[in-house]
Amino acid sequence: MLDFSGILLFFTPGYLVSLIIFTATFALFSLGLNLQWGFTGLINFGHIAFMTVGAYTTVLVSMKGVPLILAVLIGACLAAGLGLLIGLSTLRLREDYLAIVTIGVSEVIRLIALNEEWLTQGARGVYSYPLPLEALTRPTLISKIGMIGIWTAIFALAGWQLWRWTWKRLDRLGQKDTREGIQSGQIGKLSLGIATAILGLLLYWAGAVSLYDYSYKAGLMLVLVLVLALVYWRLEALVRSPWGRVLKAIREDEEIAKALGKNVFWYKLQSLMLGGAIAGIAGAFYAWQLSFINPDGFIPLITFQAWTIVVLGGAGNNAGTLLGAAIFWAYNSVTRFLLPAIAPALHAIVPAIPPTLDEGRAGAFRIMIIGLLLIVLMMARPQGILGKKEELSLGR
Repeated sequence: MLDFSGILLFFTPGYLVSLIIFTATFALFSLGLNLQWGFTGLINFGHIAFMTVGAYTTVLVSMKGVPLILAVLIGACLAAGLGLLIGLSTLRLREDYLAIVTIGVSEVIRLIALNEEWLTQGARGVYSYPLPLEALTRPTLISKIGMIGIWTAIFALAGWQLWRWTWKRLDRLGQKDTREGIQSGQIGKLSLGIATAILGLLLYWAGAVSLYDYSYKAGLMLVLVLVLALVYWRLEALVRSPWGRVLKAIREDEEIAKALGKNVFWYKLQSLMLGGAIAGIAGAFYAWQLSFINPDGFIPLITFQAWTIVVLGGAGNNAGTLLGAAIFWAYNSVTRFLLPAIAPALHAIVPAIPPTLDEGRAGAFRIMIIGLLLIVLMMARPQGILGKKEELSLGR
């Protein structure tokens, strides 16, 4: 008999808050990678190095009494400085050299964190460091209403933007179908609108309930989502500006950008540094979410999870990165409970699959499935869900 009782945990406010935090953290982390690769064409296989620098710097500096906001800015600046060092030594070389150097740098940073125990506590890790809003244990009713108001405003604005974008895209599809003599897909509009509304209301409900029954994780969720919204807003403004158009020109053909008098090296360096700074900020929230960090938490796999998110959502599209992060973590969370529940049924169909899956086997199986799904996606839509096919740069 199949046991789906564990799936009910997925719909509790506490679990959904943790899911929102991880999704937003990796969305922020992946936005930096999307700026570097999706908009500029820089192949960075060591993006985790920037997160490591940001996380450790924020934690260690804040333990010395530095205010958290200033500690985060210092961490972001050092992460950007790492991008400067990498860029000065590699950006004048071919793209494959940048990929090799970045993955090497990420391992060097991790090994420094592992072996320099006088600074990072080595494998024992760092804990008991200051956390944002940890002193706010019993907020007043007015404070709770204010936080819920901010949460409502963020969701209302995000929902409005998503609805406008969806309606515009579906209208284009409808016009195309009309020109081809096919009736416009009103049912598709209604179905997508209902699905989006249900998901949005579920996440909004979980966040609002958690903010009213205040806990540290609820406060961290609010701060993180607010920072993510601000970073997304400013990145959208940047990539639509002349600066962003130069980055896209470099991605398409840097020789043309050079012929137009643009300093290609300087623009690449700016993109690498800014993407690194964003990853450094994500590292601070990653450390605050875990409340304990050690070098094993910054393995290369995290970089390739970010690559999965960017490729899934669509390179060169910030909204696609947010969508990719949501899909990736929703998949991880749902299958965490679903796979053990359906393992007996899968065993009956395919005897090679064991009737029970422990955490290790289930994790490997989830990675295998998402790899298969990515292969199918790349065959059917290589530009990703929201990406544009003409903006692909990997493998040129």
